[in-house]
Amino acid sequence: MAVTTEEQTVAVPAAVPKSVTILGSTGSVGCQTIDLLRRNISDYSIVALTANTNVKLLSEQALVLKPQLVVIGDENRYGELKLRLSGTDIEVAAGPAAIEAAANLNAEWVMAAIVGAAGLAPTLRAAQRGAIVALANKECLVCAGELFMHEVDRCNATLLPVDSEHNAIYQVFDFERMEVVEKLILTASGGPFRDWRFEDMRSVTPSQAVAHPNWQMGAKISVDSATMMNKGLEVIEAHHIFGMPSSQIDILVHPESVIHSMVSYVDGSVLAQLGAPDMRTPISYTLAWPSRIETPSKRLDLGAISTLRFEPPDETRFPALRLAREALNSGGAAATVLNAANEVAVEAFLSERIGFLDIATIVEETMGNVNFDHLGSIDDVFHLDAAARNVAYVETEKRVS
Repeated sequence: MAVTTEEQTVAVPAAVPKSVTILGSTGSVGCQTIDLLRRNISDYSIVALTANTNVKLLSEQALVLKPQLVVIGDENRYGELKLRLSGTDIEVAAGPAAIEAAANLNAEWVMAAIVGAAGLAPTLRAAQRGAIVALANKECLVCAGELFMHEVDRCNATLLPVDSEHNAIYQVFDFERMEVVEKLILTASGGPFRDWRFEDMRSVTPSQAVAHPNWQMGAKISVDSATMMNKGLEVIEAHHIFGMPSSQIDILVHPESVIHSMVSYVDGSVLAQLGAPDMRTPISYTLAWPSRIETPSKRLDLGAISTLRFEPPDETRFPALRLAREALNSGGAAATVLNAANEVAVEAFLSERIGFLDIATIVEETMGNVNFDHLGSIDDVFHLDAAARNVAYVETEKRVS
C-alpha cells in the first residue's frame, strides 16, 4: 500500500496480524474469544489452542482457525485428536506439560481461560516470557496472587483482566495517581437465588444453580455466582490487580448487571463502566488493547431499562463472601486453601453428591483444618493446593448423601 502526497509517495506497510494463543479454547470464555477472532480473522494469526477433554470442539476450532499447535490436556484423547486433524499441517500434542509448552510459544497475546488451579502453570509461563495476558482464570491471583504479580512485574508482562468487574475497573482506574482512589465497588448480580431464604436453598439442584439470570457462563463459575463465592474471589483478585486493601473494596448487588463495577475517588466522583451483560465486550477490550474493535454485543438502552437497583450483599445467606474476606485478610496461603476446597465442593455438588449449602460448609471446615504456611514459590502453592484438596475430599465424604 502507498499513500501519495504532493511531495512524495510514502510506502505504508500492511498491518502485521496479532499472534494469539488461547488456553482453554473450548470453555465459555474461549468460545466467545474465538467468535470475535472469526469476525476479524485477517487481523490475527493463531499460534496455539488448548483444551482439557473436548476433542470434537477443539478439532473443529482448529480446522477453522488453523493454529500452529493444538493441545488436549487428557493424554488418553491424543489419538482421537491426531486422527481428526490428520491431513493438516497442524501439530498435535497432549498433556499438562504440552499445554505449558503451548503457553511458552511466541504469541503476542494469550487468553488465559483454563478453569481452576490447572490454569496457573501455563498462565505463569506466558507471563514469564513477557506476553500480553488476558486473564480469565481467577485462580492465578486467588491461589498465588503475590507470586504471580511479582512475575508479571519482573518479566514486564502486561496483565489485562477479562472478568467483567475487573475489566470495568481497569477502564476507569487512575493507575498514575492511585492515591486519589478512595475505594473499588464490585457489582454482583446476586445470582439466581438472590431473593431466596437460606433454608430454601437446601433443596437447590445443579440445574437451578447454573441457570444464571443474566450471564452465559460455564458450570463451575455459574455455581460460584450462585453461592457468591465468585464475588468473594473477585475481591481477592481486585486486591492483587489494583493494589487495594480489603477495606477499600466493596461489593454491591446490582441485579440488572448493567454497571459492571465502579471506582470511587476522594473528591466524591464515582466512575463506572456500563454495558450489556455480554462477555464479548471485556474480551474484545483485552484483544484489541490499547485500541478497540467492534463487537456484536447488544447495545445498551438505558431508557428501555428505566430502573437500576442496588442493595448490600447478605453474608448470612451467602457465607462464601465472609470466607473470602477472611482468607484475604489472613494472607495469600489462606486463599489457596479457600480456592482448592471450593473447587472440590463445587465438583461434588455438580455431581449431585452434596447439597448446595454444603459447599460453603466444606470450604469453612477445610480452612479450619489446614495449616497456612507462607508461600515462597509456585511449588509451595501446588503442595498446599493438594493438601487442601485432600482435606476437602474428606469433608465432602462426610456429607455425601
